[in-house]
Amino acid sequence: MNSQHILHTDRLILKSVNPALIHDFYNTKSKAEIMDYFGFDEVDYEKFKLQHEKGIETYNISVLFFLLIDKQSNLPIGECGFHTWNKNHQRAELFYKIRSEENRRKGYAKEALNEVLNFGFTSMNLHRIEALVADWNTPSVKLVHYYGFTKEGTMREDYLVNDKYEDSDCYSLLKWEWNH
Repeated sequence: MNSQHILHTDRLILKSVNPALIHDFYNTKSKAEIMDYFGFDEVDYEKFKLQHEKGIETYNISVLFFLLIDKQSNLPIGECGFHTWNKNHQRAELFYKIRSEENRRKGYAKEALNEVLNFGFTSMNLHRIEALVADWNTPSVKLVHYYGFTKEGTMREDYLVNDKYEDSDCYSLLKWEWNH
């Protein structure tokens, strides 16, 4: 999956990003060009630079996500896609992020997720998609419920956030449950 995929919703253009694209940009583009294309702030630029330098995938684990581009402004407003994509077992962990407060609670993640989940089950041939969500994150809990994810349990002290361990509720959606 080295080619770039472009999906569309009513308000968004979704441009796929994979390790090959990240390596290409960090090998051939200036910092300003990279930050502009991806809509990165300094922190995201450095995070992806480190992944480029230290490794973003292994022989069977990879990442594929989509930049969420607002059709009106033509600017990236977030990401949605899959990390810890295990090709051997046809599963991946879902993630999504709307970057600025001004774009949150407008339904962008919900809009993008329909296309991203469909892409995962059809083009990536995923059988299982997982979402790890903090129980206090009400918008995310509502979002995974909307798409029919099933809560499987709680992973205790699963994430380290600001030097504090947080639990994650594990949700999953199986290919045969997907009906969108």
